[in-house]
This record gives sequence, C-alpha cells and structure tokens, in this order.
Amino acid sequence: MAKNKTAFVCNECGADYSKWQGQCSECGAWNSLSEVRLGSGRARSLSGYAGGGSGEIQTLAQIDLRELPRFSTGAAEFDRVLGGGLVPGSVVLIGGHPGAGKSTLLLQTLCYLAAAQECLYITGEESLQQVAMRAQRLGLPSEGLKLVSETSVEAIVTLARQLRPKVMVIDSIQVMHMADIASAPGSVSQVRESAAQLTRLAKQDGTALLLVGHVTKDGSLAGPKVLEHIIDCSILLEGSHDSRFRTLRGSKNRFGAVNELGVFAMTGQGLREVSNPSSIFLQRGEQVASGSVVTVVWEGTRPLLVELQALVDDSHLGNPRRVTVGLDQNRLAMLLAVLHRHGGIAVGDQDVFVNVVGGVKVVETSADLALLLAVVSSFRDRPLARQLMVFGEVGLSGEIRPVPSGQERLREAAKHGFERAIVPHANAPKGGVGEMEIVAAKTLAEALEAIQ
Repeated sequence: MAKNKTAFVCNECGADYSKWQGQCSECGAWNSLSEVRLGSGRARSLSGYAGGGSGEIQTLAQIDLRELPRFSTGAAEFDRVLGGGLVPGSVVLIGGHPGAGKSTLLLQTLCYLAAAQECLYITGEESLQQVAMRAQRLGLPSEGLKLVSETSVEAIVTLARQLRPKVMVIDSIQVMHMADIASAPGSVSQVRESAAQLTRLAKQDGTALLLVGHVTKDGSLAGPKVLEHIIDCSILLEGSHDSRFRTLRGSKNRFGAVNELGVFAMTGQGLREVSNPSSIFLQRGEQVASGSVVTVVWEGTRPLLVELQALVDDSHLGNPRRVTVGLDQNRLAMLLAVLHRHGGIAVGDQDVFVNVVGGVKVVETSADLALLLAVVSSFRDRPLARQLMVFGEVGLSGEIRPVPSGQERLREAAKHGFERAIVPHANAPKGGVGEMEIVAAKTLAEALEAIQ
C-alpha cells in the first residue's frame, strides 16, 4: 500500500511546507500552520485535481469565444453580483455571519429554479424538517426541489451522478468530510479536499455549485486560504442584526466584475431585493443637521448615493480621537492634515467622528471631498444645503482630482432630486446635467468657498 503523505498548510495565505514551523515565511503569521493529509499519489490524482477540461491541446484561434450560457437565479440583485446569472460548471462560495440569511437566500433561489430544471439542496447542518418548515414559513413553492441530509462527500458525488442536477447547494462546506482523510470535519485538510472533490464534480458535469461557508470573528471566510483559489466566485452576505437590510458583495468573480453590490431587505417572506438602494440610504430628516452631506460612490457597475456624517467636538484628552465607521481611519487622519495645510482649518485639538449612514463601507477615494466638507460643516456648526451632492478625490497638495464615471454619478444625483453639486473640474460636463447647478473645483480652497 502507498504511504500517506502529509504537508503543513498556512491558514492565512495557503502556503504549504514539508514540516511544521512556528511562523509562516510567506505571510509572517504565527501558529497558522495545520497538518494536511495528502493521501496516496493515486488518491491525490483523483480527488485533489479541481480543474476541468479534456486535456486536448488547442491554439487560441481554435477556442470558442462565444459567451458562456447563463441562467437567472430569479433575483436581479443576485444576478448582478454573479455577473449576469449562474454559469454552468461554476463554483460559488457564499459566506456570512450566522443569521445573515445565507440559507434563506439559497433556498429561495433553488425553489425558483426547481420549477424549470433539476435542483438539489444538500443540508448538513439542519434536518430536512427544519428546511421544510422554513420554506413553508416563507411561502415558497416546494414541489420540485429535491433535498437530502448528507455530510459525506463520497455519498454526495454518488447522488449527483445519479440525479445530474443543474444547480446544487452544499450547506455548508465546513461540515463535509471525506472517509480517507483522518481529521475532523471543518479542519483544513477536510475543507480543502472536500471542496476540491466537489469542484471537480461541478466542472465535469456542468453543475452550478453553490457552497455555504462560515466566517471567522474578523469577518473573513473560515478554512484555508486556498479555498478561495479553487472556487470561481466568492460572495459575502453582510448585515447587522439590528438592521433589516443585507448587502451581497462579490470579492472574486471569474465570470463578471468584482466589488458588485446587491441589496436585500429581510422580511417575513424572506429576502426581498431592493431595486433602488440609494433611496434606503437617503432617509434624512426634515431638518438637516450640520456635518451631513451626500456623496455618490461607485459600486461595481452602478452609482450609489450615501450620506456621510461628521461630528467635531472639543477633546478632553491629550490625544484627540479619530473614529471612523465605514471609512479608512488612516485616510481620515491624512485628509485632516490636508485640510489644515491647504484649507486653513485646524482640528488638531478636536475629536473627529465620521460615519457612513446605512452600514455601507466606502473603499474608494471619491468620498474625500465630501468627508472634508462634512467635517468643516460640523466644526463651524453650519448645515450644508439639503439638495447638495459632493464627490471628488483630494490630493496631498490640496488639488481636487477627478474620479471615474463622473457623469453617471451626476445623473444618479439628478434623478433623486439634487439641485447642486460640487465636483472636480475635470468631471464637470460641458453640457450640464438637466437643471442641476454644477460647481467645478480645482483645489480644496475653491470647494470651501463654494459652501460659504
């Protein structure tokens, strides 16, 4: 018999080593190496390979470049994040905190798809009765969907070969296990080999595979980092327990754009898509307080209107605080230095708190100008105009740099009734946008003059 081989894989970056060591030399993480049983050489060749294809050598000119056939999931927001729908043979990993709605979203999707094609829902964490009770509570059609409670990967592969489903859900990958791996379900070796075997099945049979993944305390996907390299699409379902809205964001997609954002509302009938997410993030009061301004961020392929709030107050500490929610704290400190140097406004002895309303995370630089104007508004205790919209990147020398898709951002603001906009000079359209007053600013000083 061939002797089983072992390796040690880093949970943070996926680097593997022949023997254990305290620190990963690739990413520098400590105590992150876990033992992985590789099995015999023949077993690895059968189960470790996750790719598809016949092995036939072709030239680039011989490859068929027709678009892969997609089919809709029934939810436009879900299709947007996937890049237009599910692709046969693709593997999608959906992560999220407990209670975010992962199982609810997938159950709704499969109940819709089961009316037209063969679908299989495999639950490893819940009983069949629990899944049926949820479907009944949500009022979902349950005639065509097939369910099975199973955690053995070998048994799942046998069932899938017999049924040949077009879409299959694994809930969740952390409870799946293979018999020839001597470790507990959820370990690095089990998750890695189970995902590789299921991915190989999806590629060979053309089944769209949806995997549910747990997340760690810091919000990242649990399991080895190599799991993200095996799959085709990685999606994270986010949302706090005190909010009824959920955001679906893609971080990797081989068949579409990354950083797409889909918004859902959790209701008594399950997750309902929000076709106009800007409206839910702009629920402002009748009287706009100081420190509040609206900006437009670009999420994937569409603009999104969000409200920024800033609070500047006297600090009673030796080191004033800089607190951000939904923004980068280091960038706030840098922008406050630019405001002092090129705007003549010093807030070094003030506590500065910044919040993005609605729980949205702003990762692009187009919110720089809006952030500084919100800080100035709170510092001077002068509310900005209710129908004012601001966007633009601020450089270290005080210049206002252009941002991508400027005209699309202005059209989105005009559609929601905004009458005035402060934008970078390079983003100002020549013909204007409707009746909106557009103020083109080249420097931070010009932008501050526009709100006097």
